[in-house]
Amino acid sequence: MTQYSGGHGNSPVRTGDSSPGAGSAVPTFARSQPGGASFHEMWRELLPIGRHPASHGYRRFAWTGVDLDCRAWFKDQAEARGLTYEVDRNGNQWAWLGDPAAGDAVVTGSHLDSVPDGGAFDGPLGVVSSFAALDELRGRGVELAKPLAIVNFGDEEGARFGLACVGSRLTAGQLTVENAHRLTDGDGVSLPRAMEAAGYDPETIGADPERLARIGAFVELHVEQGRALDLSGDRVGIASAIWPHGRWRFDFRGEANHAGTTRLVDRRDPMLSYAETVLAARREAELAGAVATFGKIAVEPNGVNAIPSLVRGWLDSRAEDQASLDRVVGGIEKAAREYAAAHGIDLDVVRESFTPVVEFDHALRDELGRILGKDTDITVPVLGTGAGHDAGILSGTIPTAMLFVRNPTGVSHSPAEFAAEDDCVAGVLALADVLEGLARR
Repeated sequence: MTQYSGGHGNSPVRTGDSSPGAGSAVPTFARSQPGGASFHEMWRELLPIGRHPASHGYRRFAWTGVDLDCRAWFKDQAEARGLTYEVDRNGNQWAWLGDPAAGDAVVTGSHLDSVPDGGAFDGPLGVVSSFAALDELRGRGVELAKPLAIVNFGDEEGARFGLACVGSRLTAGQLTVENAHRLTDGDGVSLPRAMEAAGYDPETIGADPERLARIGAFVELHVEQGRALDLSGDRVGIASAIWPHGRWRFDFRGEANHAGTTRLVDRRDPMLSYAETVLAARREAELAGAVATFGKIAVEPNGVNAIPSLVRGWLDSRAEDQASLDRVVGGIEKAAREYAAAHGIDLDVVRESFTPVVEFDHALRDELGRILGKDTDITVPVLGTGAGHDAGILSGTIPTAMLFVRNPTGVSHSPAEFAAEDDCVAGVLALADVLEGLARR
């Protein structure tokens, strides 16, 4: 009997050390078919790519040398298993078992890029688990009636160009070619230039409806970014919906001046208005039962002895429903404008990205529940999430669903992110069961 619930595993999969010692314990289950790596070997091989030696966090940013190393790893895994490997017009990687053009394919996968100094599991767990689930199915001798594919979507985190899920947004037509060409990184390098420097043709990017038409269902496995499963005692969960969320840029413009000679009453210091707005964001989020975070800031002229002329802060806010999100962001902006006016500061607020609430396909979600509950007395919990995912982007075009693997502390986007070995095992087995159930019916 496959087990998806139970007590905590006692072998945490950590990211602090890639040596074979206890600090990097990884699952050793589901040995692959000849020519493919086991989960253990895949994880160990991927683990050091892009990890910063000081922070032990990951810096796997889109279209960089590290990103190319991750892509090479994906290609190697596909070819080692005899899968048909291809890269689509937007730089997303695909590994196919069966005829890609046959239609009604079952697709799984996630992403390999990271936030600055992110953890090892956010994204990569889904990709590694996808290959391991395929190995598991082959080990069972399962014959699939539908094509199966594993995908690595590019630039999911948006760490370099400031927009999340670029690869899937382009594919689904939610990001226009014109807007994609306007994306630049902190050094002023545009997305097309970065792609070209990495050996890809930026002239091909754009909506890809023909590719999406091949897909009958997409299931993304992901480490949970929260503690719901830890609190319920379950190893694996099914996603119900993604909260509406967005990113807003607040530009506070004042007057640069000398920090040592300018009287306090003569200052137009935008840092004061920004700081008060950060506190307002916390208050508004608490009142609405939502979350709001100013996690990125840029200051000009950025001198220790200079009063800033510009403080630019980026707000990330998420809530269970649209009305709550509107109330939070509206309250933050209202407070910011009041603070700015009081200090003689000019304020511009720009919404840089927004994703409405995503309800995953109910029929597919229910089917996952039936598959995972078959021959067991276990009910796999269904839970919402405040984190965005490629599955959410694609949900408006094709049926999508998500599986979550327990995260004992709920820590994510941090080097401290981890999952227990037993939970990773349960995730792979659950994904294998789901793929088998969807591709054989």
